[in-house]
Amino acid sequence: MTRARIRLPRPYQSYVYAYPHKTAYRPLAPQPPLRELWAAEPRDALSLYLHIPFCEIRCGFCNLFTRVGAPGDLTTRYLDALTRQAETVRDSLGDPVRFATAAFGGGTPTYLEAGELTRLCDIAEHTMGADLRGIGFSVETSPATATADRLSVLADRGATRISLGVQSFDETEARAAVRPQRRADVDSALARIRDTGVANLNIDLIYGIDGQTSHSWYASLDAALDWRPEEIYLYPLYVRPLTGLARRRDESADLEWDEERLRLYRQGRDHLLAGGYQQRSMRMFRRADAPVAGPGDYSCQTDGMIGLGCGARSYTRGLHYSFDYAVGIHEIRSIIDSYTATTDFGHAVHGRAIDEDEARRRFLLQSILQADGLVVADYRARFGTGPDTDFRDELGLLADRGWLADTTGDLLRLSPEGLAYSDAIGPEFFSPAVRAAMADYELR
Repeated sequence: MTRARIRLPRPYQSYVYAYPHKTAYRPLAPQPPLRELWAAEPRDALSLYLHIPFCEIRCGFCNLFTRVGAPGDLTTRYLDALTRQAETVRDSLGDPVRFATAAFGGGTPTYLEAGELTRLCDIAEHTMGADLRGIGFSVETSPATATADRLSVLADRGATRISLGVQSFDETEARAAVRPQRRADVDSALARIRDTGVANLNIDLIYGIDGQTSHSWYASLDAALDWRPEEIYLYPLYVRPLTGLARRRDESADLEWDEERLRLYRQGRDHLLAGGYQQRSMRMFRRADAPVAGPGDYSCQTDGMIGLGCGARSYTRGLHYSFDYAVGIHEIRSIIDSYTATTDFGHAVHGRAIDEDEARRRFLLQSILQADGLVVADYRARFGTGPDTDFRDELGLLADRGWLADTTGDLLRLSPEGLAYSDAIGPEFFSPAVRAAMADYELR
């Protein structure tokens, strides 16, 4: 079989930042106590994630768990619930516990006011016991909420990375993505972040926006490069059901858009590589001389995660769990209201069991979709078999397509074109059970 005869899949199917996807989660019955779930788990290098489900606007492409605004005392009630959850979770973990990395995400964590951000840091540091000044500590923000007082709190508490969702430096493109913002406000936010002295600045950019051209894409890339950010993430625009842009475009039938996004991706990739950046995944590019943020001993393939907040998920070796999930605004509001009224956080209520097969798939996906690839010896040491045995057909197909780099057999790594097709490769390793659960999920 020659590569010329191989029909390639569509390149933009699913962003696999975690496996299994939340749409494969279901209500748990019975609901296992957290104390039992974590009793036999390694707890010396955990990740801590705090989720804030509020934004000042909802971008047209956004399908994250977030709502616009927080009327009345909602942020106070949410932080009250987050405190109750943190106290219960920390007690359930027992001792000793060490967090190797921490992050605030959302939504937009900096939607919270400075005093509320201080309280959020206190929950992470004093209630959960995370040494925020001694580990990698990342926070997401937006141009409108990256105010000096908020950024000062984060810098003072040890933030090592601040990520700004710019998406486009072109005001017309930003409006087309339903992300209205002024270029002057974006530049002011970037200047304030640089003024904090935080070691790592990340800028998010999106390609595939209506009206975007090669010229305007290069202009956004160059505008980002002017700030010499330590990291730049390049995201393909997705149009998902129940989002604002879903009313404007039928993504399922738009093959020309696939080609346009691939073309812009390659232009962006090559431009950043020529500008002194190294590619770490399909989306992530890191400046070659950027400082390391934190001790770096957390492994997303093997180490557990504690997620606090109604949009966060937690990982043990045998169970991934969270609260309910939705995209539609009315359902999101209902879930947030339920979360703020919760008094008993001692059980996992929504999730998916991870058996040996799913663990293999997760380990491989979390490795092979990174530019460094998968160290075969690490896989063998963990599972007692090799990926070439467990995933012979899938890996053979990648090789036939030219998506595997030449290796010595010690490393399983995607070629540059394989990285470009990461969002098609990921779903090919989903188990039949996860595929069925995701297909059966009712969008709401």
